[in-house]
Amino acid sequence: MYKEIAANRQKTIFLITIFLVILIGAGYAASVYWDSPDILFLAVVVSIGMSWWSYFAGDKAILSMSGARLVRHNAELKEIQIVHLVENLCITAGLPLPKVYLVNDPAPNAFAVGRDPKHASIALTTGIVEKLDKVELEGVIAHELSHVKNYDILLSTVVITLLGVITLIADWMSRRSRWVSFNNNDRNNQGNNVMAIIALVFLILAPIFAQLIYLAISRQREYLADASGALLTRYPEGLANALKKLSADTNQLKFANRATAGLYIVNPFKKTNVMLAETMSTHPPLAKRIAALERMNI
Repeated sequence: MYKEIAANRQKTIFLITIFLVILIGAGYAASVYWDSPDILFLAVVVSIGMSWWSYFAGDKAILSMSGARLVRHNAELKEIQIVHLVENLCITAGLPLPKVYLVNDPAPNAFAVGRDPKHASIALTTGIVEKLDKVELEGVIAHELSHVKNYDILLSTVVITLLGVITLIADWMSRRSRWVSFNNNDRNNQGNNVMAIIALVFLILAPIFAQLIYLAISRQREYLADASGALLTRYPEGLANALKKLSADTNQLKFANRATAGLYIVNPFKKTNVMLAETMSTHPPLAKRIAALERMNI
């Protein structure tokens, strides 16, 4: 298990490095095409600004979009028991108690948000609370706490921001290329034409590569959270059985959107095409996650 956790972390570092290279490359390609070195600087400034906003306000925006409500101290007994489950696992993991939210939705799912363990929140749908037993629910909560402990939520915020900047640069390139001609006075040199074509091709492909890397990072973090969560509860079967129930459920999450899909414990979108699901999903196939959990020996 420890080897698997270490391998997933190494893969994530490698993918993040490639992501940053693509961002710098996209900015450089745009600056070459437009013959404006300031564009690379602007891309970096925009990415920092977006990351700053996401760091301090991203969690509140996601909880609001999801229709989540905070479980307060005067809530009914069943909801207080959920908070106690979270609290017990936090004590075991050595984590501060996050805020606990409920989302009124029959689709069983859960997610965690927050920039660090001291500012974390965990949201559970009413569907997952009703359909899982205590041991299975502990497995799900342990998975989400592992995301908090491993700073996966902050990582996801950074990666999504970088992806947005890369896409924005490519969109600028597409719009600007409608008015910029290769035959104008700034492009009268054949070498410049070749560089401009190379830059244009890179800018077209960059968002595609960035999206694939984002998906790969999300999948690696899910495997890592599964392993870390199983280590926390010392009972991998609990999470494995929970994932089996979530896999069999056919309810569609009401408040799901593409931007936040990677935060959930399982993909909130039900796909019928298996090959497409494996290629474009932010999550690994549930069958593979369940098999990995069942192979673990603790």
